[in-house]
Amino acid sequence: MKRYEGKSGIVTGAGMGIGKEIARRLASEGADLLVTDLLQAELAEAAAWIAGETGRRVETLVGSVDDPAAVRDTAEAAAAAFGRIDVLVNNVSYTIKATLDECPPEDWDREVDATLRGAYRMCREIVPRMAAAGGGAVVNIGSVNGIMYFGNPAYSAAKAGLYSLTQSLACEYGPKGVRTNMVSPGSIRTDNPTWTARAEKDPGIFDRLARWYPVGRIGRPEDIAAAVAFLAADEAGFVNGANLVVDGGLTAGMPVMVEELTLERGA
Repeated sequence: MKRYEGKSGIVTGAGMGIGKEIARRLASEGADLLVTDLLQAELAEAAAWIAGETGRRVETLVGSVDDPAAVRDTAEAAAAAFGRIDVLVNNVSYTIKATLDECPPEDWDREVDATLRGAYRMCREIVPRMAAAGGGAVVNIGSVNGIMYFGNPAYSAAKAGLYSLTQSLACEYGPKGVRTNMVSPGSIRTDNPTWTARAEKDPGIFDRLARWYPVGRIGRPEDIAAAVAFLAADEAGFVNGANLVVDGGLTAGMPVMVEELTLERGA
């Protein structure tokens, strides 16, 4: 499919993992892209790989969504490169503190700033430009953490807030031609250092996590990229303000609990 032929977009946090695969998928369907990340070497490598694989134009900008100046630079660079911005994917997020007890105010602020305020900054800078140019699509990357308790309270609160922001933008800018939606992944195995360290410490972690997912596995970056590619495409033109949960059925129910109860009844 070439749903993005003649279109351009921005993907934040595209140096590795989910963001990198989202950028690859959009470019493979015809989009020219500006990709951003704080990780300069990883971003350059990702951009070169995507451009080489897809033949599309892939510009890079090293910067943080925490920095209003960097966000403005991103908007200006995309406008200068492509003339207009058709798609914005807010993928950046940050989390490190697993419990409320170990999350002091400064860490809470850091997590919320990267995950929620960063998306707000990007939207505030980009979405009015989209509207002025005749329309566009925003896809925010949420999480099942914004729906249910899975630890990491600051990150979870930020992801829940991101859905509210998604709904606000959908209502405010939908009449102006800009659709805003969200994709909420479950556990996604990526090449980021967190998952690599977990796997090295506990090689069986993915098999144990898979038990909680009705499809029998945890997710892959390609699963999220496919959802984003649909929501940002013209064929999803009547989808606005939605939260597409891509979690293999994790939040649909608790089959592992049911299994335990069944075993208990049979004892």
